Amino acid sequence: MFDALATLLIFDLAGLTPDSPLGSALHFFVMDVAKILVLLTTVIYLMGWLRALFTPERVRALMKGRSGPGARLLAVGLGAVTPFCSCSSIPLFIGFVEAGIPLGVTLSFLIASPMVDLAAITVLIGVIGWKITLIYVLTGLTIAFAGGYILQAFKLERWVEGYVWQIRMGEAQIDAEEITLRARHDYAWNEVRQIVGRIWKFVLIGVGVGAVIHGYVPADFVARIAGDGSVLSVIVAVLVGVPMYSDAVGIIPVAEALLLKGVPVGTVLAFMMAVIALSLPEMLILRKVVKWPLLGIFAAYLATAFVLVGVTFNALRTVL
Repeated sequence: MFDALATLLIFDLAGLTPDSPLGSALHFFVMDVAKILVLLTTVIYLMGWLRALFTPERVRALMKGRSGPGARLLAVGLGAVTPFCSCSSIPLFIGFVEAGIPLGVTLSFLIASPMVDLAAITVLIGVIGWKITLIYVLTGLTIAFAGGYILQAFKLERWVEGYVWQIRMGEAQIDAEEITLRARHDYAWNEVRQIVGRIWKFVLIGVGVGAVIHGYVPADFVARIAGDGSVLSVIVAVLVGVPMYSDAVGIIPVAEALLLKGVPVGTVLAFMMAVIALSLPEMLILRKVVKWPLLGIFAAYLATAFVLVGVTFNALRTVL
């Protein structure tokens, strides 16, 4: 459907040809913008019906007093189904600490929440297929779960800013009244307006970058820049992703274009993860509640994990 729409607008009506760089780029742009926005709107609305109970306060209440493997699994699961991005990291971090949740569990949630998002997963399946999506989700959840244990071993509590421990946010107030269908619809539609309204520019930018790569950048040039899947090329991909800022949905079309140009899947996965979970803006936000040593250890763990993911899946790319 989306391919047919792009073909109608770009090739039939505009008269461009698939062989021309402009025609190829614009076809990619129209097809992906339509596909992503339709999928995104549909999924956010449907998930809004389920997320009506998952406010930050309710998430904090669910996690309060929990520790151990069960708490980390719950944290990772809640991170995947809740609609919180890096901009929510400060209130969530403060709320989790105040609720007595171990710092390792809190960090597991903060890793999973921006990196594994249900709306982004649906779009990812529609754009680049279920196989790579499954790889991305499983590795992202593993990184988040393992990160709680690894980071906890550094006893990072000493590097949380002092004012965080002094904040008392109060008990979460959970409305026990039944949520009506109308209320769920209003909540879901408000989610669509807020989330799509916040990220549509990133979608256009991401698709635009992907379209330029798809239409104008020769495959052999991309292959030379991305390398052959070596450790060095994966490290470069992670470093390139750090200064960028996008959510999971916005970076998907760029990943799609890179895959179409022959960039190894591991390198693309490492790049995506770095943009989403290790971006410089997110690190600066977290710096407001943690000190530099904690931030450095957190970033080093993520960077190392993403490089290992990239190298591993590049080595296995023949079976993918």
